Order: sequence, then C-alpha cells, then structure tokens
Amino acid sequence: MQDRKDTQLRSDAQRNRERILAVALTELTRSADVPLSLIAKKAGVGQGTFYRNFPNREALVLEVYRHEVQQVHDVAVHLLATRPPDLALREWMDRLAQYAMAKVGLAEAMRKAASAPGAFGRVGRGPLTSAVELLLGANEEAGTIRPGVTADDFMLAIAGLWQIDPRGDWQPRARRLLDLVMDGLRAGAPGGDGEVHRHG
Repeated sequence: MQDRKDTQLRSDAQRNRERILAVALTELTRSADVPLSLIAKKAGVGQGTFYRNFPNREALVLEVYRHEVQQVHDVAVHLLATRPPDLALREWMDRLAQYAMAKVGLAEAMRKAASAPGAFGRVGRGPLTSAVELLLGANEEAGTIRPGVTADDFMLAIAGLWQIDPRGDWQPRARRLLDLVMDGLRAGAPGGDGEVHRHG
C-alpha cells in the first residue's frame, strides 16, 4: 500500500514540476523579470512546492532552457526520419531560427540569471551539438554537403541568426542567411546531380 502511495506522490510531484516548467517558459518568454511567485500561482502550486523544485531563479531558468534545447534536438531526429537529409537540415535551420526569435525573453532571463558565466552554454551545447552532428553526418553520408564540416563550423556559420532583431521583420533576413549557409554547405558536395532542393 505504501508503494502505491509513494508512486502517487512521485507522479504528483512530476506533474507539478512539468506544470511549473510550462508556465515558466510562457512567462519568461514574455518577460525576463516575471516574479517567481506569479509563476507558482499560475502553475497552481504553493511556494513551498515551487522552491523545493527550483530553489532560485537561476535553477528555474536553467531547467526551462535545458528542456527547450532538448526539444530542438528531438526535432532534428524527427526530421531526419521523415525527410531527405538536405531538406531535414534546411528545415531544422528554420526551426532553430523560430526558436531563437521566439525565445528573446528567455534569452534575456538567461543573461540575468547567469551568475556563473558559461553555465547555459554548457547545458545547450550538448543537445544542440548532437543535433547538428546528426544532421551533418547524414548529409555527408548522402553526399549532399561538402565533406568535413564540423558542428563548430556550422554554429559559427549561422551565428548571424543571433544578431537579427526579432521585433522586426526577421523571417526574410533569417531565410536569406540560412539559404546562404545551405548553399555554402552544398558547394563541393560529392553526390547529387547538381539539382538544388530549394526550400519553399
């Protein structure tokens, strides 16, 4: 009987945690300075429950970021399973741009919470690098991009994304930048018949 009670408590705790993270993502994306008490209230949990899960703002922001980066990684896996490698890569680049533009509030919250410089970089680098390596590997194997491009090369090439103002008309600028990067990756590809899959 005790076991069932423990399992029930654990699943309640897990649900509370997931609810806090969902509310936190929405609220932090809207405003970097949202009070933690408001997040707890909107998630329907008491202050005690909230602070047991997330003792401070940095812990909360870090966990929201970790969750979001994992989603970006999972999209890469899904796209590779359902598209040719070059289209999967190009579509994933669009998803990454959407993610970057939609999460301005979160980026600001991350900057404010980052008392330990590099903490967020370490969390994000794992899943993001893994997604990029997966996509580049599949494309290199298919002969759709030039050989030898590393995840670091790719991240440097798309670094311009983080310079685009998300409050303006960012889509055409992002698309143009990412098309240039994609064209650069395709230049010198050993496979293919010269046909370029243009991304609509």
